[in-house]
This record gives sequence, C-alpha cells and structure tokens, in this order.
Amino acid sequence: MAKCVLAYSGGLDTSVILGWLSDEGYEVHCVYVDLGQPCEDRAAILEKAEINGAKSAQIVDVREELCRDFAFPILQWQAKYESIYLLGTAIARPLISKACLQVAREVGAEAFAHGATGKGNDQCRFQLAAEALQPDIHVIAPWRIDAFRSRFPGRSEMIDYCDAKKIPVKASVEKPYSSDENCLHISYEAGRLEDPAANGLEHIDFGMGVSPQEAPDENEKVTIDFEQGLPVAVNGETCSPLELVTRLNESGGRNGVGRIDMVENRFVGMKSRGVYESPGMTLLYDAHLAVEQLTLDRDLVHLRDRLSVEVAEMVYYGFWYCPKMDALMAFIRESQRPVDGSVTLNLYKGNIQIDGRSSPRSLYDAEMASMEGGGSYNQTDAEGFLRVQSLPGRVQGRVNPREW
Repeated sequence: MAKCVLAYSGGLDTSVILGWLSDEGYEVHCVYVDLGQPCEDRAAILEKAEINGAKSAQIVDVREELCRDFAFPILQWQAKYESIYLLGTAIARPLISKACLQVAREVGAEAFAHGATGKGNDQCRFQLAAEALQPDIHVIAPWRIDAFRSRFPGRSEMIDYCDAKKIPVKASVEKPYSSDENCLHISYEAGRLEDPAANGLEHIDFGMGVSPQEAPDENEKVTIDFEQGLPVAVNGETCSPLELVTRLNESGGRNGVGRIDMVENRFVGMKSRGVYESPGMTLLYDAHLAVEQLTLDRDLVHLRDRLSVEVAEMVYYGFWYCPKMDALMAFIRESQRPVDGSVTLNLYKGNIQIDGRSSPRSLYDAEMASMEGGGSYNQTDAEGFLRVQSLPGRVQGRVNPREW
C-alpha cells in the first residue's frame, strides 16, 4: 500500500481529502502543522483523523521557527507584496511543506497531499517547496484531479460525503468568507469578498483586534529593541520570537492596528481580493524601519529596497528554497549587522507614530546635520560637488538645448 502524508487541519476540505485518499488505497499519515492558529481541541482533531482512516496523526509545532526563521528575515527585508501585503500566509507555506516532508521521511511515505485549490497561490508554494526539498516526492493536489472535482463539485457534496462517512465537520453550504490563520496574521477571502465593491472591513468578524473606531481613546506606548535587525525585546523585556509577536499582536490588536484590504495579482495570473490583519508584524515593520534610518547608509538601504520587491515576489510565489533566495538571505544578514537600537511607538486608533528612537550605532550626527553653523561639514565644499554633478547636464544643454 502506498503511503502518503496529508497536511491536515481537520476542516471540511482536508477531512474529505483524508477519506478520498483512503478510498484510493493510500495509507494516510495526517500532519497538523501548528502555526499558532486557534483551535478548540487539537487532541480531538488528531483523534478524528485516526477514527476516519488515518494510519497516524500528529502535531508538529513550528511556531517559533515560523517567527524566527521565516517572518523575521522577511521583516529585515521590509518585504511587502505589491506594496502593502506582509506575506503572512505565503511565509508559512514552505514551512508546512518542510514539516510534512520530515514526517514523510519518518514514516516512509512517497507522497505529500494538500488541500490547496488549482486556482490559488498555495498550490504553488506547497509544491515548489516540497519538490525543492525532496525532488522525487509525489505531490497529490486533489483539487487539480478531474475525478476528485467530479465527485465533489461543491460544498454540499463534500458535506454529504462526510455525513455518509460519519465524519464530524463544522461546515455550512453558504459561507460569507473563508479565513486562514497563524500567529502572524489572519487572511480573509472568497464569499462576499469576491465583490470588490463590497466593504470588506465591514463584512468580516476580525479575530486579532478591534476596529480603529472601537480602539481606546488614549494612545499606548510600545518600545521594541533590535539587535542586528532582529527584534529581541518589548518594553524592556527580552522575549522569544513567538512571545514577542504574541505580545505585539495584543498591543496592536487592541489599538486597531494592522488591517488592510487589497486586490492582488496571484502567481497563476488572476486578480483576487484579500483582507488581512497583522497587528504585531505591522508594528515590527514600522519600528524596524525607524532603526534602519539611524544605522544604515543611503546606498545600502536603496539597494535593499530595490531587491525587496524581488524578495516579496519570491515569497509570494513560493520560491523559498532556491539558490537566489539563499544568496539574498546571506546579503540581508550581512547588511543588518549594524541595525541595533530601540524604538518607541505611539499607537492610537489604527495609527502608528514614532515617539522616539535611539541606537548605539547611529550614523546621525546632529551637529553635522544642523541648519546652524558648526560641525565637520564645510558648506563651501558643496560648490565643487554641484559643479561636478551638473557637468553632464551643462554639456547636454549646450549641444541639445531644451525648450523652456
């Protein structure tokens, strides 16, 4: 009997896929990858998997790894897909693949199954990561298989299948939207959100915080410390990566920070509408940038910013495990060495303001930058600097005069 690992959540889709894989003759090993997603009873999820045909079921806790090795390096890049999306879902997918493949190696499975559809980005992220790590792995994506789609053309057929198999699932035929959660963020899509004219922020029951209108009437101060571009402490207390993200989620969430609504371009080519909330990571992006402004020189920051767009695309598309990403990660580790410092943020009804920043490695020289006299900068030197800079323009102006 062929063996398969299944990225398993215990919801409708993966419950049906577990039953279908068993019907197809696979010995299925379910893997619940713990990314910090809320769950009422994880033990019950594993028990349900085994009752409904899984050969084994286990939880793999990757929460610290997700924050430390995936989210924080992307934070150092200041990477945002299409200018605003902090990549909370995209960051997690290659880690899910890695965790599932580690279990596959333990149980001797030759196949890896997931519940991503054939229209979305996640199928790309799962498969590109899995095949980069284990080139001979057989990836099973049921939603890309005609026989599966014919058997389950809609949610009602999936619910009927679960009823017939006595698989307990909490699902309804109509859903206002779907969500995906981890300790970094929650994403919302589909259902009513497929109408871009609809106000997504009004349709959603957000899970990580209040709206700006419901936030307190007084501002809250949060201080974040960085070492080599990595966050290490909140309000003077050293934290593990997961603890730090959790505390900032609470601070940002209760102050209405970190919600976005966008129409984005999927890797497969179509546009989709997504609503996201990432309170803690939003605070970290702002604070990290403030420390960089003190500690990194202009040319290095501008190079990083040009490459950041490329990094965001690679993460969004699913190219985490590839030589180009390896090289870019080596670059960002080296470039972030001076990024030590502390930033205090003021949080108020969805807004973030810098209350103060400091660094022992600050390049800011107040005396030199002052509009007053003094410092080591000689303003007379600017005359020669500008004459050299304007030389090409002066030559062009003589040869090819502009109309003005």
